Amino acid sequence: MTAAPLAEGRQRRDRPLVPGRPVCRYEDGRFVERIETVAGECATAMVYNGQDFAVLMTSPEHLEDFATGFTLAEGIVDHPGEIEAIEIEDVVLGVEIRITIPDERMAALADRQRHVTTGTSCGMCGILSIERALRPLPTMPPAPPIPAPAILRALAALPATQTLNRQSGAVHAAAFATREGRVALVREDVGRHNALDKLTGAMARSGMTPDDGFLLLTSRCSTEMVQK
Repeated sequence: MTAAPLAEGRQRRDRPLVPGRPVCRYEDGRFVERIETVAGECATAMVYNGQDFAVLMTSPEHLEDFATGFTLAEGIVDHPGEIEAIEIEDVVLGVEIRITIPDERMAALADRQRHVTTGTSCGMCGILSIERALRPLPTMPPAPPIPAPAILRALAALPATQTLNRQSGAVHAAAFATREGRVALVREDVGRHNALDKLTGAMARSGMTPDDGFLLLTSRCSTEMVQK
């Protein structure tokens, strides 16, 4: 099932689902009309220190987490403490997220500047050069392997935590699980990159560290997801 835009005009935050839409499904050799809940998305503008940076399509939920995770994943700041303020404003065509960062961090923002609206499927859309898109990454120290049974337990438990996807069937999830296989935190979005940004931000804002666990994704683990 595809995602649907939210109602025209002024958008409201924290309404990631659009209930009561007529759909036509093909079942048992015939078309069946029914009313279903579908995933919503809205245009989300990222504005740093009053400067437009990017417009992305997101599920309008957990936007503070998204703003934090996106800012960290893009390398605009090094740690959450550098994010001085986050203000979320409903505007006529979507949502505007206004983020305040130190002036010296604006250079990093300019280096990652995007000049087009990005969709929910691509984490590199709008980056102007290969060098900026495939930026150098730090070398991570070796970590103890995760036991295979823990991974299987977490994978089996993940669907029950996907509240939005259970209702719409069209939402990705990113989750953090402990080494024992317990799903500790989940974030959902119509875009897989957004879901991961939301999870990153939620962990950062709550003080969780990824040192003793692992990440679960409902999508493929592409290059830009590894970069995040």
